[in-house]
Amino acid sequence: MFNIIGRRKYAYIFSSFLVAASLVFLAAWGLRLGIDFKGGTLMEIKFSADKEISKDQLQEVLEPVVLGSLQIQASENGAYILRYGNSDENSNNAAFEKIKGLDENVEQLRVDFIGASISSQIKKSAGVALFLAVVGIALYVAWAFRKVSYPVPSWQYGLGAIIALAHDIIITLGVFAVLGHFWQVEVGIPFVAALLTILGYSVNDTIVVYDRTRENLLRSSRKEDFEKIVNKSINETLARSINSSLTVLVVLVAIIFFGGETLKYFSLALLVGIGFGTYSSVYVASALLVTSWKRGLKNKSNN
Repeated sequence: MFNIIGRRKYAYIFSSFLVAASLVFLAAWGLRLGIDFKGGTLMEIKFSADKEISKDQLQEVLEPVVLGSLQIQASENGAYILRYGNSDENSNNAAFEKIKGLDENVEQLRVDFIGASISSQIKKSAGVALFLAVVGIALYVAWAFRKVSYPVPSWQYGLGAIIALAHDIIITLGVFAVLGHFWQVEVGIPFVAALLTILGYSVNDTIVVYDRTRENLLRSSRKEDFEKIVNKSINETLARSINSSLTVLVVLVAIIFFGGETLKYFSLALLVGIGFGTYSSVYVASALLVTSWKRGLKNKSNN
């Protein structure tokens, strides 16, 4: 049996460093917001069947037009989706005229403008969704473990889960702050969906460990050391956690390399979040229960 909990101080140092670095990156650079959050234009075009226009050709011909944060995404049957920051008709017409230089018969399938008020509402809704998800998870975990009040109160299970979730989300945000600063990676609605998915997956791993801890507590005597019970519970669920996470991570890696631009950064966010979610279920959420218990014992001895 591995003494995982006994090495929790090293995990605390590692996690503290990653969270602190992520917060610094976010404060210094922030996230590079896409048109979903700052407004802009989405244009979908389709070239003639006999024309083979590459993404690089399209990028080159649009370079003289100042569009702001231009993103080009290949679609089906010779179609492309263009996203850019400008949302005025003049920029749209200028861009389409340049595109017609590559193919006179190019079709403009759709043009969607996202105004500042809409993007502001999207940002607000995204923040509310994340907040409600976190609060709901905390309440559910505290309620699910309400009958386990010894040797730590049930609400501390919920608190440990929330700290672990914050750990996973902050590190994921930090990674994308770096990607946005150095590689101009923008975040939009799919990124918010990825964060919500990370919350669900991470708390699922945490609850598996918590549930085994509860079972072992109910089977044990009150004299048995709580740290040993938690460590035993982690070891009993470790193989399950690693195997289930690895199967997901392998699929995500495949999607990143072969799934195209649409899913690339959505999958990368999940890869980072789920990877650290598996880690935090053991070294953050479960370890915090033991740290809280140790602190309680110390306070009692001092009194």
